[in-house]
Amino acid sequence: MPKRYFDRLQTIDYLIRIKGTGKPAQLAKRLRISERTLYEFLKMMKELGAPIEYDRYKESYYYSEKGGFNVRFSKNLITAVSTMLLVFLHIW
Repeated sequence: MPKRYFDRLQTIDYLIRIKGTGKPAQLAKRLRISERTLYEFLKMMKELGAPIEYDRYKESYYYSEKGGFNVRFSKNLITAVSTMLLVFLHIW
């Protein structure tokens, strides 16, 4: 999967969090993607649990709950999983 895919996801997430997406056509143009592709991103984000809504008055997408996406490598996650595995093996 190309890096630009994740860059676009992070950009969409940021704009949703600040309620600055604009209308779908504007957002798609800003991201240099088609509206159809934008809707695929939004669908995927919703399937991953993002509570995305659209405010027709403000003409922007927003999250109905606080949160956001974090698509980054984290060493701490690996350490936590390793620690849990060691505890499990020790108990077993």
